[in-house]
Amino acid sequence: MSFLTQPGGLTPRFIGRPSFRYALLPLIASGYVFGDTVPIELRLLEIPHALKSLTGVKMELEDSAYPCLSNVLCTADPLEAFDNADCIILVGGFPRKKGMARNDLIQANTKIFTEMGAAIDEVASPNVKVLVVANPANTNCLVALNEASNIPTKNFCALSFLDHQRAKAQIAKRLGVSTARVKNVIIWGNHSETQYPDPLTDGYCIRDDGSEIPLVSLLKNDIEWVTNDFISIVQNRGKSVIEVRGNS
Repeated sequence: MSFLTQPGGLTPRFIGRPSFRYALLPLIASGYVFGDTVPIELRLLEIPHALKSLTGVKMELEDSAYPCLSNVLCTADPLEAFDNADCIILVGGFPRKKGMARNDLIQANTKIFTEMGAAIDEVASPNVKVLVVANPANTNCLVALNEASNIPTKNFCALSFLDHQRAKAQIAKRLGVSTARVKNVIIWGNHSETQYPDPLTDGYCIRDDGSEIPLVSLLKNDIEWVTNDFISIVQNRGKSVIEVRGNS
């Protein structure tokens, strides 16, 4: 991929959720994500009134003296941020608030991701890889890629790994085992309340002796929970967390 061989290519976009910066940026700047021989220029895109805070993040990155980090640019202009970018991570969007379902976010986020997709199409590398994290991730990804006709559709990806981990954790909790022992849980469909978490088709659990036992066997007497409570818990987990924490 071109962003592995060229400096000045990695462009995360951040709107809100500062904890993501602290979790993601050091991994990228340290070389953990793309390798410790790849020079990285981070272009951090924010809404205008948050640029001062973002500049503080830039200062912390500079103070850490990451050997892979060649430059950090803070901007509110997507055309500047995405110019010739090889990798773009769209982390931020309209924030999900208490009582909101993912489909409530679609209208607000459509405008944001229409703008992002158009900017990507205009100035990014023709082989740019785009990862959409902001919810509803699948819909936001579709909106963006529809605006980027010059970029291959296969270069856009929406992140639904969190749903997988939520499902895995619920199964492990139900069985009283470590999550490390639960394998091959599947999430079908959209990253939304319509998703279908599936532990039975190909899921298995690793025993103490290293052998594998299918989850369909372990849960054969608990099918009612699997087909009702389990699915509902995973589908609505994000909403439940927001109701408890008060924010996303």
